[in-house]
Amino acid sequence: MGNWTRRGFVGAGLAAATALSARASQMMTAERRAGGGAIKITDLRCAIIGRNPTVRIVTDQGISGYGQAESAKPYLKPMVLFYRDYLIGEDPTDVNRIMLKIRRMGAMKPWGAAVSAIEIALWDIAGQAAGLPVYKLLGGKIHDRVRPYGNSENNSKMTPRTPQDYGELAAEVKSAKEGFTLIKLPVGFHNDAMLNAIPDAWYGQHWTGRMPPYMDRGLLTQPGIDHVVACVEAAKKAAGNEVGIAFDCGPGWTVKDAIRFARAVEPYDVAWLEDLITGDYEPYPNAQVFKEVTESTSTRIHTGEEIYLRENFKDLIEMQAVNVLGPDPEDVGGIAELKWIAEYAHLHGIQVAPHGIFDGLFGVAAQVHLGAVCPQNYIAFEYAKGQPEWWYDIVEGLPDPVVKNGFIDVWDKPGLGVTFNVAAAKTHLNDEDRGFFD
Repeated sequence: MGNWTRRGFVGAGLAAATALSARASQMMTAERRAGGGAIKITDLRCAIIGRNPTVRIVTDQGISGYGQAESAKPYLKPMVLFYRDYLIGEDPTDVNRIMLKIRRMGAMKPWGAAVSAIEIALWDIAGQAAGLPVYKLLGGKIHDRVRPYGNSENNSKMTPRTPQDYGELAAEVKSAKEGFTLIKLPVGFHNDAMLNAIPDAWYGQHWTGRMPPYMDRGLLTQPGIDHVVACVEAAKKAAGNEVGIAFDCGPGWTVKDAIRFARAVEPYDVAWLEDLITGDYEPYPNAQVFKEVTESTSTRIHTGEEIYLRENFKDLIEMQAVNVLGPDPEDVGGIAELKWIAEYAHLHGIQVAPHGIFDGLFGVAAQVHLGAVCPQNYIAFEYAKGQPEWWYDIVEGLPDPVVKNGFIDVWDKPGLGVTFNVAAAKTHLNDEDRGFFD
């Protein structure tokens, strides 16, 4: 019996030694890949898959990293490829070094998206080379699961115009299979159809034809404000108290209208009002004006999706000009950039709810790793679905279902943890992108 016990201890010791040796071998492999500049970037490629500009960084070690830009930016490909010569020959695990080279050549939305997609792809390579999930490289996770929030663009074909429409839309998004605990709907100047559903909703021009997004703006009439408030009330009633509801409102409001509106919806305890003053596709934040609105109401005020780099959040944060910031990791300069902004915002009592409605499935993966490492001021990220639906057939590694009971569990696979089913993805490449996976 004693001899058996000794053999058991010896066997256990051998098993432990074997496991330790395997782990040491894995670490040495990672060190050989990432250490001493052994791994080098050999190419930067971009393909429009569906409508998402998709970035692939190729290395001499057989590791590729992927990033993605919003599906609303299919024109971005030449901008991505502009950075190719700045990346060739660099060690992709030196993410900070590469970003110092290229970050200064980006700009506010949409022109920071190329830099952001490259940054995400670099982290994907760094994680694979180290054998670690990206969140480990960013300091380790705080959150074991991340909350996505639902939106109308990815859950409905309806364009809401009336209070009845808003009630139906809120109920639809609330009942989505993902079980969202927070949803967001567009109102005001963020939904032209809504304001044009009634005559003379504002004193201003309605822009038509080919225009940049969200050109309409101006002083709302009393019927205009009443209409927006009625739509908020109907949506809140349909959502109930068990699901939070936020509203994307602009940009385009005057300061006094924004204050009147924010005060009028105080009884509905909405999660936030987004981009009332400046916002989507505007190349500047306007901290002083936002501060005036924020200090005039108990309704939480939100902005930030169009802003590129931490420097351009400085006034919004230090002046405590808003209650919630919503940078997009695919526009702000990447996931490490957004983590820095979230931490600085946390020091100033400001919450973070990242934008991401069109960020694609690699964008969802980046959001999960980002959310895992954000401080406790993190609320949720805006959920993106694969569009077209066949995106789910060409990407591997996401949990199935992705969202369970309103949350996404943080996974532990190396890098972003998702990659392409290359054979399936090749069938969706345009002729000019046939060599993307070669």
